[in-house]
Amino acid sequence: MTIEEFHKTLGTKNNGKRKKLGYFFVSMCFSVILFSLYNIFNWYLDNSKIRQINKEIEKSTSVYNNSIDGELVNPPKDLSDDYYYYTSIPFYQVDFSKLIEKNKDTVAYIHINNTKVSYPVVKTSDNKYYLNHSFDKLENEAGWIFLDYRSNSDFSSDNTIIYGHARLDGTMFGTLKDVLNKEWQKNKENHVIFVSTLEENMIYQIFSVYTIKNEGYYITTNFSSDSEKEEWLDAMKRRNTMNINTKVSSKDKILTLSTCKNNNGGKIVVQAKLIKKQKR
Repeated sequence: MTIEEFHKTLGTKNNGKRKKLGYFFVSMCFSVILFSLYNIFNWYLDNSKIRQINKEIEKSTSVYNNSIDGELVNPPKDLSDDYYYYTSIPFYQVDFSKLIEKNKDTVAYIHINNTKVSYPVVKTSDNKYYLNHSFDKLENEAGWIFLDYRSNSDFSSDNTIIYGHARLDGTMFGTLKDVLNKEWQKNKENHVIFVSTLEENMIYQIFSVYTIKNEGYYITTNFSSDSEKEEWLDAMKRRNTMNINTKVSSKDKILTLSTCKNNNGGKIVVQAKLIKKQKR
């Protein structure tokens, strides 16, 4: 074989390898595109199902402003405290009959002004099921808004915790990030969280809003002593990034809302104290 023939043969082999590598990379890119399209389709499908469930809930469930009459919880002596402004706001009243027909895990309803957060809250025996099941109990990556299984269904725990996914389309706790915005915070009407259970209507006053890396301290549900709870409350207040000065003590019942900020485990956390309740 001459040198020219050798180089020609070598070139043919190299071309063959290049073609194979080219086919491989094209195949990989095509697979990645197909996988991405598949995920996008499923994401769209899950969101569509959630929107349909929300429409059905809105049609069948009555949610409306109720009277302002109720029992004040741990009222401060200072009558100029914002506490008294928020306790003059009417309760939200919810008809649970249709909700319980649809899902017997329903324990409450939550509403936050000027967000899309207005959902029935469910509870089961773990904190996994409603991460990928919707209100109709069908598999759905959007999940649902659910109570920590360690929290009492009547919200009587020292710290009652509610979780939900932060969906990009704003469903579930997707708009909870709005509480971090200065414009949202400027509106005083936004500084309360409305909760209805099967037994009571409640209003909570926000005392801390922050983001944090994933941890277990902020989701402590009960405390062995007042001093332990005071220490925890001091830590939660120090984290606050919102321009408020809500006073809290170990006597207060706390509500904690938690959702994901990003895929690296970061959390958006909103914490509030119970200020008024009303028997249903």
